[in-house]
Order: sequence, then structure tokens, then C-alpha cells
Amino acid sequence: MTNIRVLLADDHAILREGLVMLVNSQPGIEVVAQAATTDEAVQLARSEHPDVAVLDVSMPGGGGVAATEAIRASCPDVRVLVLTRHSDRAYVQRLMQAGANGYVLKKSAAETLLHAIRIVAEGGTYVEPSLAANEDTERRRRRSSSQANELTPREEEVLREVAWGRSSKEIAGLLSISTKTVESYKATAVEKLKLRSRNDIVRYAIARGWLSDEVAPD
Repeated sequence: MTNIRVLLADDHAILREGLVMLVNSQPGIEVVAQAATTDEAVQLARSEHPDVAVLDVSMPGGGGVAATEAIRASCPDVRVLVLTRHSDRAYVQRLMQAGANGYVLKKSAAETLLHAIRIVAEGGTYVEPSLAANEDTERRRRRSSSQANELTPREEEVLREVAWGRSSKEIAGLLSISTKTVESYKATAVEKLKLRSRNDIVRYAIARGWLSDEVAPD
């Protein structure tokens, strides 16, 4: 099996070197490039084509938002995982809107970062539960209840799996239905909720608490 190739970008050299040692100590994952600025991160993403770019939000040269937007625009196959000290949910929204696939706090356990890298590399989305649940759960659910009530149980089930990054084929196998049926449920759900992109689906899932109340899929 091919190793997950990782680009690590953080302007703090000591932290960056520590992360390199951590990642390289794990089977199936390797750091192929390091960056200290936004420009370096973007250039290395273009030249090295990593599977996952782990980015700090507060780097010189525009920060994680700018780096995420630039990498996703020029290297759409590179998955972006944000690693930051910022616990404000507004940062989650900004980075997801910019195209990030995951968000992890620097204060989290090392295992959390490694777990997130694997999930993101496999096509999933990872938002640390403490961030996804930052707002009062009941307020979130009341605010979106009028939309949620429009979905049938099966439509909601399919949309949950889409938010976790599962493909239509995977969802079909999980729910024992055809791929065509999955696509039909997905199309109906996003139309009802007026969701126009995958980022919209992820933001909706965060608002509903779906990415904090469940365990990420294997």
C-alpha cells in the first residue's frame, strides 16, 4: 500500500520538526515537504503533489485561509487539513468555505492529528468534535429544525454519509440499496435544503451536530 504523502506547513520550526517526527514515526504516512510560509506551502503543494497538506492558520503571507484557497484552486486533488490553536467556530466556517477538508486543534492529542490525516486522505471530512459542538446543541437544532423536518429519514441518512465523505457506492453498500437510489435521495435532499456544494453539505452537517455526535467512518 502506498504511503499517505503529507506536506506540513507551520512557521514555528520547533513545532514543525516535532510534527515531522510524529508523522514519520507512523506506518503508512510520510512527510514529503515542509513549509514555513503560505507561499512556500502553495509552491510545494504544486511541485510535490502530496495527498494531504497540513496547514497552520496563522502563517506569514496570508495564512491558512489564503493557502487553502490557493492549493484547492491549483491542486484540487490535494486534501487540506488545518492545524491551529484557534477554537473559534468562525474559523471552522471560514476554512471550510475556503475548501478545507478537516480542522484540528494544536492542543489535541497527537493521535487526533494522525487520525484526521488518515480520514482526510481517504476522502472524508474531519472536524474536531469540541469545535463542531461549540455552539449550544439545542439552539443549533432549533434553528435548523424547519429544514431538517423536510427530509425523510432515508434522505437524512444518505446526507449524513455524504457529509462524512462516503462515496455513493460506499453508501449503497452500507444501506443495502442501489447507487442510483443513493444519488436520487442525495439529489432530493440537497434540493430541499438548497445546498449547492459539498461545502454547503458539510456546513449543514456541522450545524446539525452530525460531525460531533457520531464516530467518523472507517
